[in-house]
Order: sequence, then structure tokens, then C-alpha cells
Amino acid sequence: QVQVVESGGGLVQPGGSLRLSCAASETISNIYRMGWYRQPPGKQREMVAVVPRGGSTNYGDSVKGRFTISTDNAKNTVYLQMNSLKVEDTAVYYCNVRTYNVATSDYWGQGTQVTVSS
Repeated sequence: QVQVVESGGGLVQPGGSLRLSCAASETISNIYRMGWYRQPPGKQREMVAVVPRGGSTNYGDSVKGRFTISTDNAKNTVYLQMNSLKVEDTAVYYCNVRTYNVATSDYWGQGTQVTVSS
């Protein structure tokens, strides 16, 4: 069954904004961290922003000051507000949910395309 679902991708002009949302199903327990990764065309997947429950947010260097991650822990939901978008932000964005119970497990969404182009 689908456990992590992203939404909110699309086409936007440089300088524009988009907000991504990700909901993890209630069947996922012991959530330790939620966050976003992205994979630009022809490149490896990279971390965009992650936020451990009760911990400090960590952003990738290329998005600091432009992107903001937030969570609604009661709803197992994580958001990514992306402002001042650049062409190089074009990528498939993936939601990641990491759990911990003796060992860590990662759950991934199917990905949502973000295209920044004029």
C-alpha cells in the first residue's frame, strides 16, 4: 500500500514559488525524521532539507535562505516552501520519512517533478 505521498510540484518561472506537501500514512510508526531530497536530471539524489523530531533543521547549501521546511507531526506531514526558485532547482523532489526502532528504515514517496523555466 502507498505510505508516503507527495504533491505540489509543477512548472514555475525563475524567481517564483512553489509549496510541496508530503503525507505519511498512519501505519508508519516511530518516525524519527522527515525531509526532502531531490534528483536533478543526470545527477545523483541530494538532500534538500531534513528535520528530526525534536531536533534542528538541516538544509542543503544551495537552498539555504530560499527554502523552508516545516512539519505537522500530528498529521505525519512535511512541507517544503520554495521561494526565489532558480533553473538549477529543476529536479524530481522526493519525500523521505525515516523511522527508528532498533534500526533505521527509510520510506520514500514516488517523487514530484519541479521544473523552473522561463
